[in-house]
Amino acid sequence: MPKPTALRVLLGIAAVAVALAIVILALSAYRGSFTRTVGLTVMSPRAGLVMDNGAKVNLLGVPVGRVSSIEDRPDGQAAIHLEADPDQLAQIPDNVVVDISSPTVFGAKSVNLVPPADPSGHALRPGQVLDTDHVTVEFNTIFEQLSSVLSQIQPDKLNETLSAIAQAVDGRGRQFGATMDQLDRYLAKLEPTLPSLRRDLSDTPVVADAYADAAPDLIAITNNATTISDTVFEERQNLDALLVSTIGLADIGTDVIGGNRQGLADLVHLLVPTLDLTERYHQSINCGLAGLLPLALSPPLDKPGIVDSIAFQYGRERYRYPSNLPKVAATGGPHCLSLPTVPYNSRPPFVVADVGSDPSQYGNQGLLLNSDGLKQLLFGPIDGPPRNSAQIGQPG
Repeated sequence: MPKPTALRVLLGIAAVAVALAIVILALSAYRGSFTRTVGLTVMSPRAGLVMDNGAKVNLLGVPVGRVSSIEDRPDGQAAIHLEADPDQLAQIPDNVVVDISSPTVFGAKSVNLVPPADPSGHALRPGQVLDTDHVTVEFNTIFEQLSSVLSQIQPDKLNETLSAIAQAVDGRGRQFGATMDQLDRYLAKLEPTLPSLRRDLSDTPVVADAYADAAPDLIAITNNATTISDTVFEERQNLDALLVSTIGLADIGTDVIGGNRQGLADLVHLLVPTLDLTERYHQSINCGLAGLLPLALSPPLDKPGIVDSIAFQYGRERYRYPSNLPKVAATGGPHCLSLPTVPYNSRPPFVVADVGSDPSQYGNQGLLLNSDGLKQLLFGPIDGPPRNSAQIGQPG
């Protein structure tokens, strides 16, 4: 039987061993050693300064895994290996967005999984490789960039600039505040026009392209305008003389028109019937002038001279007084007949109108016998002999 002292030693050792076992089990359980996990890999341009093994992997704030290790790749990227809960893996779409961020500026990084706006409908697969969408910028990165900017600024010039700014605003706080208030009012008035400004900016490329296409023509117009200006300047004396002559002509014209305005007004009134008649018969006038156009445009003769077509016709009735006195009694409006294009080997027909002499008033189409008695017998009483006094008393 062991001694009481040895028994107490054994009990103490057993108690320490049990305590150590409990601590190890607790640590293992805390680290997830007894939890079944599946591996995932996140490819990122960088992991961040404060990204350690064991960092949390959250989905909408709920832990779904942890970071098992971080691997630096030769291409400068970081491969972040994750251990995810397989039960949660089925709830995550395979196009999930990965965001590496921290709750504070100096806080530890964590991997946040953000469900996309349009889930693919397929769950994440064990071993799948994801690309990160965003990595929070660390404070030291900002400080590094700020240091690089400040290193390019000369301290003495920076001091002079800050001193000049300090002197400029010294004692002008009230004015500066009033300026800021006025600027705020201007911005408040400008804010409603921002949609129009945005639309104008979107249309600016099209307008700029149009101006770019028209630029050569605009430059040519400018050059021509310069040439015109030089010409006007060089001919300024002649231009002055022209203006003076124009003024004199205007004065003379004023005297002429002013002195004869009544006569001009009467002339215009007298021209109205003539112009009305011309307007009514403009079609016939056009037909006649257009009929002469082939003669004007015909090719010249091979030899100098005049070519004419002469024929003999039977005699017609002579002029008789008073029945053949001219008068204006024709009616019926304009007649073009076959004009202005007359067919070959033809002529326009003769239009009989009540205007005085009518060569066919007795129906004679052939040879006429110079016998007044025969005419009286055939046609009845007719007008007297021609007005030629030398023929008075002779047969008609």
